[in-house]
Amino acid sequence: MSYAIPERELLHPGHVACPGCGAAIAMRLALKALGDDLVVIIVASCWSIIAGPFPYSSLQVPTLHSAFETGGSAASGVKAALRRRGRPDTTVMAWAGDGGTFDIGFQALSGAVERNEDFIYVCYDNEAYMNTGIQRSSATPLGAWTTTTPVASPKDTPKKDMVAIMAAHGIPYTATASIGYPEDLVRKLQKAASIRGSKFIHILSPCPSGWKSEPEETVKIARLAVQSRIFPLYEVERGERYTVTVRPPAVPVIEYLRRQGRFNHLSVAQIEAIQANADRAWERLLERAESGA
Repeated sequence: MSYAIPERELLHPGHVACPGCGAAIAMRLALKALGDDLVVIIVASCWSIIAGPFPYSSLQVPTLHSAFETGGSAASGVKAALRRRGRPDTTVMAWAGDGGTFDIGFQALSGAVERNEDFIYVCYDNEAYMNTGIQRSSATPLGAWTTTTPVASPKDTPKKDMVAIMAAHGIPYTATASIGYPEDLVRKLQKAASIRGSKFIHILSPCPSGWKSEPEETVKIARLAVQSRIFPLYEVERGERYTVTVRPPAVPVIEYLRRQGRFNHLSVAQIEAIQANADRAWERLLERAESGA
């Protein structure tokens, strides 16, 4: 019997993620997809803690921890060192949260992909600085509560479109993925590993602590993000060719929002505005996919 997801486990027991952590599920799937001929660069984030205290690690592959702002440069350096050692085919994966990608680490990431460095950069996006107290990042969605955007003044600007920014660099491969659709996630990482040059994978990773959601609903929430078209699944090749990889039956955004306490303060009008924004973004994505650009 064949499986779409490899059975081998390279994330072993002993990690210290919170119950229901989407980022832990994302790492488990990523390691299954990429195998053990892999070096992981963990950028400062929740995963700096989740992996386990030095000298122990729950990851059964070589791992390097880097500073918040150095994910792109650290991955570039490790890949150069592997080529020097005669291992050009070993995959290098930078693993960063939204803070280390959208904000603090953006300069190193942009510089590295502009040079088309040969690595996979994964952003596991939990939409805030969760490891340091649930502060807003530029990945935090419009209207969300965080400790720095309290209910009386929730975030009043939209989420940065990081996929569009990466695609604008013209890199070989950019894609979104979700732990709610594991086969799609695994396929995209395996495809990325087969391509030379810079690859960017954006994984939505629900955080029960920061999203005020129930741990057992993490995967369901991730699926609802896709089904409500808040977080569509697609890929962009060479910055031009858009392909929608999952087209599920649409559900109202309220089904996604109501499972998260960070959105409990929203009015009916605000929810309707979020629905309209999601619908417009979905139509634009379909137009790009259908036009081939």
